[in-house]
Amino acid sequence: MNSTAQPYAIMAEFDTPADAMHAAEQIRDAGFRRWDVHTPYPVHGMDAAMGLKNSKVGYFTFLGGLIGYTSGMLMIWFMNMYDYAIVVGGKPLFNPLFSFPVSYECTILLASFASLGGMLFLNGLPKHYHPLLKNPRFKAGASHDKFLIAIECADPRYSPTETRKLLEAAGSKHIEMVED
Repeated sequence: MNSTAQPYAIMAEFDTPADAMHAAEQIRDAGFRRWDVHTPYPVHGMDAAMGLKNSKVGYFTFLGGLIGYTSGMLMIWFMNMYDYAIVVGGKPLFNPLFSFPVSYECTILLASFASLGGMLFLNGLPKHYHPLLKNPRFKAGASHDKFLIAIECADPRYSPTETRKLLEAAGSKHIEMVED
């Protein structure tokens, strides 16, 4: 380890998805909160093994859609009733049925923007730097054929010796410290 670099995480390598899933369950049961699993492809059941809950992005999407629908209806109502009121064939100046297409499109537009914004906010993006990306073993294996688990040193349950023992007991083939 370089003397000027700070330790960021301890990274363990696994050969199969089953090994990584088993290790994720052990880490979850040990009470760790600041850790992640990196795989070359999605592994079915990994979210449950990690103890992840449903995403909160849906709340942003719903709120954006609600604002979009309401603003679409209010926009048409204001334009037809006050801004440019024209009576055509004795029809009412405002009818929600005829305003629905505009409101529907506003719902979709604002819901999609809210989904994107909520995802970026909840993930803390954009991140222009991440310590794992300068680790040669991570760059070579995480997107090719290895299954990696990184437990951050900032986790309250982290202990250099106990965490290493946990990862060794979980069957890791290679464990190393990642520096920031």
